[in-house]
Formats: sequence, structure tokens, C-alpha cells
Amino acid sequence: MLKTLREGATYSQREIIEVLAEFSCFKDRVTKKFRDLAKELEGKTNEHELWVNLYLISSDYAEETYNKRQRQEIAVQKIS
Repeated sequence: MLKTLREGATYSQREIIEVLAEFSCFKDRVTKKFRDLAKELEGKTNEHELWVNLYLISSDYAEETYNKRQRQEIAVQKIS
């Protein structure tokens, strides 16, 4: 989306609201995961578990982003 914004593409109000809603949902999921993680690590000094859980959260996000891009590319190909 950033690339297309730089190229001067325009987006409707609906598209912008959809992007903001998706980001908000993702933010809520990450916040919940971090709260759960904080509860798990309360009183523990094991830093390894923290890094493993952070890796899992980031890989979930990367996978979700990749899948979304694939769906968008497929949709664009169908339109063409």
C-alpha cells in the first residue's frame, strides 16, 4: 500500500476504513498475546521463553501478511 501511495494512487474512504480496522484487530490480538505472555512469565527469570514467544508472535504476523498479499495478488489477477 505504501508503494502505491507514493505513486499517487487514491483510495476510497471505505478502503481506508478497512485497512484501519484490520490494523486495529491485529493490534488487539498482539496486545492480548503480550498480556498472556506477561502473565506466563510473571515471577520467572527465563529469558529464553520470552524470546521464543516473541518469535512466534512475529512469525504469525509475517505469515498473516504474506497470506494477505497472496490473496490480493490473486484478486488482481482475476480482475485482469
